[in-house]
Amino acid sequence: MKRLAVLWGEQYFYHPNLFQKILSFLLLPFSWLYCLIAYIRYSRSTPLDKGIPVVSIGNLTVGGSGKTPLVIELAKHFSKPAIVLRGYGRKSKGMVVVKDRDILCDTHKSGDEAMVYAMSLPQAVVIVSEKRERGIAEALAMGCEMVFLDDGYGKHGIKKLDILIDVKTPNTFCLPSGAYREKLWSSKSVIMVREEETFKRHVSIKNPTEKMVLVTAIARPQRLDAFLPDVLEKIYFEDHYFFSQWELEEIVNRTGATSLLVTSKDFVKMSSFNLNLSILELSLELDGELITTVKDYVYATKN
Repeated sequence: MKRLAVLWGEQYFYHPNLFQKILSFLLLPFSWLYCLIAYIRYSRSTPLDKGIPVVSIGNLTVGGSGKTPLVIELAKHFSKPAIVLRGYGRKSKGMVVVKDRDILCDTHKSGDEAMVYAMSLPQAVVIVSEKRERGIAEALAMGCEMVFLDDGYGKHGIKKLDILIDVKTPNTFCLPSGAYREKLWSSKSVIMVREEETFKRHVSIKNPTEKMVLVTAIARPQRLDAFLPDVLEKIYFEDHYFFSQWELEEIVNRTGATSLLVTSKDFVKMSSFNLNLSILELSLELDGELITTVKDYVYATKN
């Protein structure tokens, strides 16, 4: 039931049918109120220096935008960065240091995105915390040179460089009429990045097999369609879903798949299962100007 609700919501925000368009129009008064509250919250915030350079990678809308691979590629240009994120979908609470040289917890405690960072960036510290300020303070105490704040645009009380991924949607209203959690306020300075302009995606498949079934638990999974080979079936779970081995075995038995095709975010939650997995590996080729801008900000802030 939850899976169907999530998929319905993604259609409502990004590919609405006639009924959903009418519903969106009827909800406009609530959308205007939501947007007003978000603006008041922003206008009353004062960005405070946290004693360490902070670079936020985010987007204005709900749903996935490709923040994780962008953070990974930028973090490779620093010797000891920290990645601080909320840790959506994790089974733990409070602040958790996921990685400091070694990985210190499992995926249930870290959340899937944090574990992808931990496994992809050997030189990085990874911290999850609902209170992002607490995670930043921990990164400072651990001697990190800078912080990448995952999904941090709305944290207006933190002094940072804001990078936003431009996500196309036919509906430009705030929640609940549209997908926008917040607007790009005219007085706020950001760097807007766009696919094919600022970055290019490269996709490869590790361990491909003849009969693959796509199984994934990411937001807006239709984003993968452009990169997929022929698959027997596409099976979508809600974002951050924790799979069980028996339900994945049932998919294999029902479809006759020779492997399950999964993303890196899915793989960290399946790697302990005795299943044949094909991994859809995504990397980004970044514009050199973006890398230079981030480096310049970090080093100027440190000095």
